[in-house]
Amino acid sequence: MISSVVIVGGGTAGWMTATYLKAALGEQIEVTLVESKNISTIGVGEATFSTVRHFFRFLGLAEHEWMPECHASYKLAIRFENWREKGHYFYHPFERPRVVQGHSLADWWLHLRPSDRFDRDASVLAALCDAKASPKYLDGTIFEHDFAAGDGDPHRATPPDGPTQFPYAYHFDATLLARYLTGYGTERGVRHVLDDVLDVRLDEDGYIENVLTKEHGELAGDLFVDCTGFRGMLLNQALGVPFLSYQDSLPNDSAVALRVPVDVAAQGMRPCTTATAQDAGWIWTIPLFDRLGTGYVYASDYCSPEEAERTLREFVGPAAEDLSANHIRMRIGRSARSWAKNCVAIGLSSGFVEPLESTGIFFIQNGIEQLVRHLPGGRDDEQLREAYNRQVGRVQDGVREFLGLHYYAAARNDNQYWRDAKTRRMPDGLAERIEQWRTRLPDEDSVHPYFHGFEPYSYTAMLLGLGGLPLRSLPVLSKLDDTDAVEEFERIRRQAGTLIDRLPSQYAYLAHQHATAAGRNLP
Repeated sequence: MISSVVIVGGGTAGWMTATYLKAALGEQIEVTLVESKNISTIGVGEATFSTVRHFFRFLGLAEHEWMPECHASYKLAIRFENWREKGHYFYHPFERPRVVQGHSLADWWLHLRPSDRFDRDASVLAALCDAKASPKYLDGTIFEHDFAAGDGDPHRATPPDGPTQFPYAYHFDATLLARYLTGYGTERGVRHVLDDVLDVRLDEDGYIENVLTKEHGELAGDLFVDCTGFRGMLLNQALGVPFLSYQDSLPNDSAVALRVPVDVAAQGMRPCTTATAQDAGWIWTIPLFDRLGTGYVYASDYCSPEEAERTLREFVGPAAEDLSANHIRMRIGRSARSWAKNCVAIGLSSGFVEPLESTGIFFIQNGIEQLVRHLPGGRDDEQLREAYNRQVGRVQDGVREFLGLHYYAAARNDNQYWRDAKTRRMPDGLAERIEQWRTRLPDEDSVHPYFHGFEPYSYTAMLLGLGGLPLRSLPVLSKLDDTDAVEEFERIRRQAGTLIDRLPSQYAYLAHQHATAAGRNLP
């Protein structure tokens, strides 16, 4: 039975893995994390899925404990700017469409076309993002309780784990989160070794026996976790597991990032990630409590690093002056197997796609959770390893499909990059699914068939927002009374207006949270 784990590499992936393993298995397992003092993590501002709350809850961490330490903010949606045409934007919110007479409100919207903005007509969260509102009141109560307390809606969609889709995720500084989890983990028994790994040593069966460090000698374990980033030092280099590239369908392979100080009190904080389309990719904007994290994700076949940095600085404006730019070459795709022999890759060494839908932390969290579920009793548990590889591979392949849709379905076609997006190779199955969606919006039977973090409503939000595909409404809706659907659109408008009047701004809420954490009281 596995009793000792050696994690090679720190950062978000390494420390999320270490702390989760300790929380799950406690004294039943020894966890050692070795990381170099000389290799910095990529460490940009990170955006997440709403499911990341399960990670913090599993560790027993409340928002007021970790969010101020990581300069975190709330994320209710992703805002896509200029993907249809310059000046246009829409949201992909954490909000399922409501259901009226057995049909999604998305279907009713396509039939009735109450305006040209599906997100604004069918989503409360779109309005909260525009208003820069917090999803919580100053006492910590989430706005969803308003509906539960008498302003409920019988048409709201019901997920397996609660009355509605959980309405927010987080943005945080990845470097600060890794630092916070370092303290959390070492206090709970994680052995932290600061050293350079010089070699990965295999036994006669090809399993990792130990890693040789510069100052601490050999570090041995039953299981090794590769958190060495794009290098894949253990899985790809030492064990020779091949890497499967996604670049034939997702060509963006580079990024340049800036950390931009801002006066958030004066500017406010929109509670969403923003993805602004550019000539050779897109620019992310992630609002943190003390700054903006921003970067240009681009395809090196269409844009040089110098052009990308110049574009990013022009986008940011005067605030970008004298800021140091971080250039990143990204490995897009996944390892053929994320678990080989006694080595599991978590994070970038396992797989990575451009962060258009904030999947980096999701891949880490999914890999860790699946590791605990598939933890083998010994070397002969090959079926557990293969089950792990199937699940992780399907997740990553499914996300590849979803991201591919963003480019194919975008109406923008004003240069070669965007025109090529319409003719680029699609992952297997996506072309057939798109043909189905032209006459019937995505549902459980017509999206990628395996869990990959995105439900049909996410595909619908993108199709209706991107505007590049002609879509037909369901013929049956013309035979039904649309009174309830019209009233539902009006109810959403009223609820959004009420919440905007009631809720504090995101900045006001987070300032209160920071002041409380520091032991101060706001006047």
